[in-house]
Amino acid sequence: MSVLVGKHAPDFKAKAVFENQTKEITLSNYKNKYVVLFFYPLDFTFVCPTEMHAFQEKLEEFKKRDVELLGCSVDSDHSHLAWLNTPKESGGIKGIKYGLISDLGGSIAKDYDVLSEEKVAYRAVFLIDPNGVVRHQLVNDLPLGRNVDEVLRTVDALQHVEKHGEVCPANWNQGQGAIKATIESVSKYLSETV
Repeated sequence: MSVLVGKHAPDFKAKAVFENQTKEITLSNYKNKYVVLFFYPLDFTFVCPTEMHAFQEKLEEFKKRDVELLGCSVDSDHSHLAWLNTPKESGGIKGIKYGLISDLGGSIAKDYDVLSEEKVAYRAVFLIDPNGVVRHQLVNDLPLGRNVDEVLRTVDALQHVEKHGEVCPANWNQGQGAIKATIESVSKYLSETV
């Protein structure tokens, strides 16, 4: 598997569904914004709708951080539309307001090296900075759902590092102290917290 952290995110051109409207987008359309691009296996499945709704519940939090949220699967835009028009009570994702990218054929998932042998995407998350560089990636096997709060925490950590020039220690959360990249700073931090 490729590690894309520190590299420019592979650009793509694809159809994406935003609520009931299909548009053609490219990743480069989002230059100068943070992007959380997440892959999921298939529409109309089992873990996937739980994740879709979990991301939707935190959509305003992503927006506050100037983050564009985009989901991607190997389904067609028509499948995305059908799933978006299916109520929650029937396993659907009605009410989802972020974009769903159609990766029919799996070329985007392949470029991000998350296409499984079953030709569906693993549950992957890529945090892309405003310069188009991947700053974080996480890949789960198909049956393992993600923690959306951890995705937000990672966004917070990256933005803190960029704003303050500090590094974020283990289990850091927004509002907590971080450390300078010096022996003195880490020694002080460890003596006060451990």
